[in-house]
Amino acid sequence: MPEPTPNVRLRNWRQKADLTRAEMAKMANLTKSGIRYNLACDEERIRRWEAGEVTWPREPYRLALTELTHLDPEDLGFVPTKRTRTSGISPTTVDSIANAPRPAKLVEGEGGDDVRRREFVGLTGAALFSAVIGSPAAAEAKDFNIEKLATALVDYSTPADGPINLESLASAVSTAKRNYQACRYEQVTAALPALLRKLRAGCALLHGDDLLRAHVLTAEAYHVTASILLKQEDKGLAWLAADRSVQAAHASQSPLMIGSSSRIITHALMDGGHHRAATDAARGAAERMDADLANPSPDDLSIYGSLLLRGAVAAASTGSRHNTAELLDEAAEAGTRLGHDGNHMWTAFGPNNVLCHRVNVALRFGDAGTAIDYARQVELDKLPINERKATLLLDTSRAFLMWNQHDKALHILRAAGELAPEEITGRPAALRLVRDILATAPISVRREAREYAATLGVSA
Repeated sequence: MPEPTPNVRLRNWRQKADLTRAEMAKMANLTKSGIRYNLACDEERIRRWEAGEVTWPREPYRLALTELTHLDPEDLGFVPTKRTRTSGISPTTVDSIANAPRPAKLVEGEGGDDVRRREFVGLTGAALFSAVIGSPAAAEAKDFNIEKLATALVDYSTPADGPINLESLASAVSTAKRNYQACRYEQVTAALPALLRKLRAGCALLHGDDLLRAHVLTAEAYHVTASILLKQEDKGLAWLAADRSVQAAHASQSPLMIGSSSRIITHALMDGGHHRAATDAARGAAERMDADLANPSPDDLSIYGSLLLRGAVAAASTGSRHNTAELLDEAAEAGTRLGHDGNHMWTAFGPNNVLCHRVNVALRFGDAGTAIDYARQVELDKLPINERKATLLLDTSRAFLMWNQHDKALHILRAAGELAPEEITGRPAALRLVRDILATAPISVRREAREYAATLGVSA
């Protein structure tokens, strides 16, 4: 048995913060996740983490550490084991989730064989129940943060003079993007208003290359703002944020940023029902990139391919199978050229992401069987971000529901909830799916569906 490797990064962070192990444990318990999951972190647990006896804390503790340190677990020196991947997903295929046994009781423990002594969907009900305990207060906090975001979006006052730290702003934008892709939507929404104001000040006060960089960061920040608002189905504010992203991208004079922001404006057009305009916008932006880039980098290919995928989804919504297939095939070719599923320019683009979009497109055409066939081909552990995994699982759940396989639809929906609780509890579209399963479930599934829906406050 090899000796544990000490976690030097975690220890260094604690010492730099001038905290004892007991103080750090107490602070972890007082984070949002610590309170939500009633954590009992103590000095001995911190010692075990630092000694390397636990290489990958279980999910509630990972969330608390992320909130406390503002660093991802990998940045703190933790290493996912084969049984505890970064996403929290053990199975690597949709079938292994859909055919999982009924939820089993969670056995307490951390690291190695202890951390996952349960069936795959075992924690879901408890985790989501904890996530929505006290839901009126949580809903009020979410609504308050959205209102603050709306205020920031329509703030046209002259920014106050003051020092602008571009490195700090770049770090804050990266954190917002990472949190969004990890489906930590509450954290993103709470942080965005102040960030947008600081970026607006930077664009007003900086000059030269610093100004161009500020525009790049602003385009990214408005992009994630629009993404959050689209998930909340706030079409008006989402459109405003998407337009701001495109304007900032053009001001940055970066072809990559212009292409990147074209993705979110396409999404906003689709959400407003303007599917032909969205198709044309995505195709046009992709064609401009293709014409300008003779020797594309991974960033270029990722933006180019992502634009084609956006266009394909928009084309499917118009009912054009020919245009959809053409755009998907071009995106697949870009994915093959890239050769892997990466997260260049925050796109999560790659061959498996193309398959995810084939699932979504098949659903839009009403081809549930085709959607499930594509979903079975996706290697979940190769998708680089939780948001993409959760979206795939929700689409697959819808496909099984269309196929009248309610048990599999429910299992996969619960799996999405375990992976990304806020993707279920915080999205109207996901809650509608819960309600649809509950309303149409046969007797054999109805009780489980009713109990699960009750944890979310959903009734038929």
